[in-house]
Amino acid sequence: MRADINIVYEDEDILVCRKPAGLATQSARVAAPDLVSELKNYLAQKNESYLAVIHRLDQPVEGLLVFAKNKTAAEKLNEQLRKNEFNKVYYAVAFNQPPVQEGMLEDYMIKDGSRAKIVTADTPGAKKAALHYKLIAIEKGRSLYEVRLETGRFHQIRAQMAHAGMPLLGDKKYADAAIQIYSEMHGIKNVALCAYKLKLIHPRSGEEMLFVSKPAGDVFQDFQKRKINNENRQSKKEDDK
Repeated sequence: MRADINIVYEDEDILVCRKPAGLATQSARVAAPDLVSELKNYLAQKNESYLAVIHRLDQPVEGLLVFAKNKTAAEKLNEQLRKNEFNKVYYAVAFNQPPVQEGMLEDYMIKDGSRAKIVTADTPGAKKAALHYKLIAIEKGRSLYEVRLETGRFHQIRAQMAHAGMPLLGDKKYADAAIQIYSEMHGIKNVALCAYKLKLIHPRSGEEMLFVSKPAGDVFQDFQKRKINNENRQSKKEDDK
């Protein structure tokens, strides 16, 4: 298995791993590398064969994902996902800073081919998308945000942040031309987005489980480590309340 794929937890029911940026969660292209294939090869070495995809991350996004290792676990995790009971928290780096440093973004979205599109509420097929953002730090004109999803829509964070005037660095789909040129000039090849925290209920034991992983991308390293570490500790305290 690739060295940059980190399995942070595994038991007989679930497998939680950290997907590197640039690797697809699951690819439809023949012979194209993807996380699912890597994990299936890993499990095959242990004479295990079942692996169910519960949720995904975009190819240029890094972070935590949970997979099910049997049908019962898959059913229970998918039920949590349908009820929006997963607590998924992200770090995002944008170039611009909003007038309000913490707030909610609420929009209506549709999937338009390979893109998400912000539309009006009365647009056929439109679904509400909501997220909470909080400014954590500013370094070199770049802003680090913590983003908590209230809904789970296709490309939601990338599309909503860009629509609100906070396009993510490295985003070739939703950032404007100026941000794309800036990202290229500074060697930012992947979207500056990391699913760094994941909370779920274990499908067998019913135990609440919290997983936290630091971002690995260079774009996150511009921020002093103590800022991300302090935010991790603060977030964990909030989760423990």
